[in-house]
Amino acid sequence: MESVKVQDYMERHPVWLSPDMPLSVAVDTLLEAKQPGAPVVDADHHLVGFVSEQDCLSVLLASSYHCDITATVADCMRKEVLTVTPEDSVLSLAESMLGQKPKIYPVLDEDKVVGIIDRSRVLSAISTHLKSCFRNAV
Repeated sequence: MESVKVQDYMERHPVWLSPDMPLSVAVDTLLEAKQPGAPVVDADHHLVGFVSEQDCLSVLLASSYHCDITATVADCMRKEVLTVTPEDSVLSLAESMLGQKPKIYPVLDEDKVVGIIDRSRVLSAISTHLKSCFRNAV
């Protein structure tokens, strides 16, 4: 299982956001893509943060009381982001996801965002590996 790499299961064309994007546009982008969070990148695709649906929810809720939304992605993004590389083991990532860790990890290659991997993709990798184990055991 250590040979199963993040690069084999990551989403290579995720939605990503920019720090100066209005939060309302970011929320629409996430909803349209059915992606529960996204890396926030600069013009060179370097990671500067991460925004999840939960991050957006708190800001939108506060804005709904006043019927105004002037927030940008930078106003609610997390700057401390756990990441993986394409060469990382899916098994190691699965172990780190067991606790209160993010559901989505940006995948970085040479400090640039090249994709994301989420719990569903990790589950798929493990399931595929287990099925091949059973086929080989017969």
